[in-house]
Amino acid sequence: MKLLSSFKKELILASRSFYFYIEIGIAVVVLIVLLFAIPEHSKIRQDEYIYLNMPDTAATHMVEVMMGDDMDGKIEQTALEADGLSYTASLIETDERNVYLMESEEAVMAMAKATASIGGVVTLEDNSKIGYTYYLQGYESERLKNLLKVIHGLDAETLLERLDAQDVRAIQTDYQPLNERENAVPPLITFTGSLMGMFVIASYIFLDKKEGVIKAFAVTASSVSRYLLSKIFVLMLTSVVTGLIVVVPIMGFEINYPLFVLLLLSSGFFASVLGLLMSSFYKDITKAFSLMFVFMILFMLPSIAYFIPSWDPSWIQVIPTYPMLQGYKEIIMTNTDVVYVLLVSAGFVAVGTVFFGITNVRFRKSLSV
Repeated sequence: MKLLSSFKKELILASRSFYFYIEIGIAVVVLIVLLFAIPEHSKIRQDEYIYLNMPDTAATHMVEVMMGDDMDGKIEQTALEADGLSYTASLIETDERNVYLMESEEAVMAMAKATASIGGVVTLEDNSKIGYTYYLQGYESERLKNLLKVIHGLDAETLLERLDAQDVRAIQTDYQPLNERENAVPPLITFTGSLMGMFVIASYIFLDKKEGVIKAFAVTASSVSRYLLSKIFVLMLTSVVTGLIVVVPIMGFEINYPLFVLLLLSSGFFASVLGLLMSSFYKDITKAFSLMFVFMILFMLPSIAYFIPSWDPSWIQVIPTYPMLQGYKEIIMTNTDVVYVLLVSAGFVAVGTVFFGITNVRFRKSLSV
């Protein structure tokens, strides 16, 4: 009952603090970004620069073939600039590409270099066969280079026939990929719903130190653990509120919310305890900022691996935000790995409990640090 009373008092005090409204405000800003700045499905349009080095009759025929994929059936005349020079080009827009038909091979080279895009020259050989010359950037993979070498060895009809003849079998048919907006939810939730608690609770402690609250607390009969737990519970509740503010409008009722709240609570508990532990080593937030900045950079690294799956070194998996990200991703996917999320939640509670014991000892020894 005493802990509940302390929690209520801390909740009232937190509601009067601007840190509380900063958390809510950030969650609202994140939601706005997800709804209006990140599309559900984004299409990456590639720019290609081509010069048709062939007689007008053959060039006209190739343009007619390319126009079959044009979105509006019209060729647009446009002006491009590279290295201070202006080039005239004819633009053909397809669903996936912007094809610029240039006036010369030099123009193709200049634009490919200036825009880091693909450039190509199509020629009509003496044997009436079509030849292709590609201008690449130098960082392309050997697989792409080899593909460009062999792709024109067969005519288009034969190539399509062989592609259609390929037997493709899906190992897992119930898999539903996330769209762009849903895929951005886990890292944002990790930040707003979990990691914010680490910095906010440290700010609360430093504010209490500055105002002499902790010094006054040192002469009371209340236990240190009750004081710390009341702070933690406030931040855990806030993390749940901010997490739901972001997730509910995006995901609706399509996810397992009990599992989601469980991970929010466990990760929020861990992050809050970590923030308390950091604050126990410093007297004010100015001196602690360098350590907090290091933790911020460290905890951002798994987000890079999240968006670039090909870069996933084993050492990055020990950073706490890595299982946070994977856990939130599992929850918002249709085929959720419940066992993994439960193990991650249990791990955060276990590690957080150990850290809480250490933090409790430090605060008991020196409440006025």
